[in-house]
Amino acid sequence: MNFDMNKMLQQAQRMQAELAKAQEEAASEVVEASAGGGMVTVKANGAGEVVSITIDPKAIDPDDPELLADLVLAAVNEALRSARGLMETKMSGLIPGDLGGLGGLLPGS
Repeated sequence: MNFDMNKMLQQAQRMQAELAKAQEEAASEVVEASAGGGMVTVKANGAGEVVSITIDPKAIDPDDPELLADLVLAAVNEALRSARGLMETKMSGLIPGDLGGLGGLLPGS
């Protein structure tokens, strides 16, 4: 059985380029999540960055700031989970074997 180092390096470079392309595509896509029946909406991109937070003025209760904080936290966490799922979907099939969340390559994994 012959071992062809050049072929292996070419395959690794091709895989690296495909991964970079998938990451770039995912980073340009935006997912959205909300909490409190839409009172707080968060958008995040596939790179795991929050790109916007929208808060309905009805959610702002000066007597209950903890509720607003909980809604923001819930929406942000859900948006980031969706962003991670988007990235995993884009990357699936590009990495051989099950690396459990891509071996820590994704934010939050």
